[in-house]
Amino acid sequence: MPESKGRVLLAYSGGLDTSCILAWLIEQGYEVIAFMADVGQEEDFEAARKKALAVGAKKFYLEDLKREFVTELIYPALQANCIYENVYLLGTSLARPIIARGMMSVAEKEGCDYVSHGCTGKGNDQVRFELAFYGLKPDIKVIAPWRIPEFYRRFAGRQALLAYAAEKNIPVQQTAAKPWSTDENLFHISYEAGILEDPNTTPPADMWKLTVDPELAPQTPQRISIEFAQGLPVKVEVPDEGKTYTDGVEIFLALNALARKHGIGRIDIVENRFIGVKSRGCYESPGATILRAAHVDLEGLTLDRNVRALRDQFVTIELSRILYNGHWFTPEREFVASAIPASQRTVNGVVRLKLYKGNVVVEGRVSDEGLYDEKESSMDELGGFEPTDTTGFIAIESIRIKKWAQANIRKGRV
Repeated sequence: MPESKGRVLLAYSGGLDTSCILAWLIEQGYEVIAFMADVGQEEDFEAARKKALAVGAKKFYLEDLKREFVTELIYPALQANCIYENVYLLGTSLARPIIARGMMSVAEKEGCDYVSHGCTGKGNDQVRFELAFYGLKPDIKVIAPWRIPEFYRRFAGRQALLAYAAEKNIPVQQTAAKPWSTDENLFHISYEAGILEDPNTTPPADMWKLTVDPELAPQTPQRISIEFAQGLPVKVEVPDEGKTYTDGVEIFLALNALARKHGIGRIDIVENRFIGVKSRGCYESPGATILRAAHVDLEGLTLDRNVRALRDQFVTIELSRILYNGHWFTPEREFVASAIPASQRTVNGVVRLKLYKGNVVVEGRVSDEGLYDEKESSMDELGGFEPTDTTGFIAIESIRIKKWAQANIRKGRV
């Protein structure tokens, strides 16, 4: 028997691509261990385990990483109001650092020389995974089959993969394939490729998996409240169901269920991938959409104006870019993330929300640390400062504007 080329830990999904990659790596002379991360996707993990071992994996690891996913990635992103290109809530990006760290732990334990993945050569995930691998274990070697000419020329399309699966006795689901690819976790699900590559193609109604069509959502709105402590959700109350949630993961699961029922969290966008091409993607981020709306609203009541401006203009933008580009295990992430706790110290209070046909409507908010002062803001009474004080404020603010206007008049630009 030929000597093994080394031990490989493969990020395994159970689908056609990674099952064929598993068989191909074995064919190339590697000893392969399959790794799956449970980050909240709806998956038959036992079926995946049996399939990986049947294909030839020496071992199969399933790591439950849901709690770490929520507390270490989702919640800091929530505190920073992370969003990419003003629309995408970064669901795929958020899961990658947790999965990569889980892989590195197993790779270390099993003495793996290599790690491998099934990411395509045009996507973001190859970058996210590999930069995370190197940020955690600089000497790890990566096998990326979809960037190896021998592999991608041999498997030029789905039919070639199916033929190889038949040759290697790899079980393939016989249901009709959906004409797009998906990635799912606790936070969201993404859809891209296939028929969605035409940006003018309307997603078919049966594509959306997590959320009900907003038009078919309940006719009666549902009201909930979310309590935050230092920018993190610590309690969700659903009065009409008589339920209260306080555990971090349970809060997220409960909000996911509520949002799914009311058709909340769908987006359809063309985004700029890190590698330089544009990509059309559809996403469902149900619970995250509710949480972000509530968090942003509470900050209006509790966060200092200048702190909020600095956070919005720097931390939000930079941390979103760091997540999207796969730079989580970097010095810049440590630097930017260090500002989050200070910005969230006063973000404490309760937000009341109405969920209705795809919409999250804020109906009220309250906080003991609110910076809002009814008397100061009131149009019906004096309070805080004398109205005449504003005259001086306007006079000072107008100095540069008057000078600019005078120059324009002299030059005939007005």
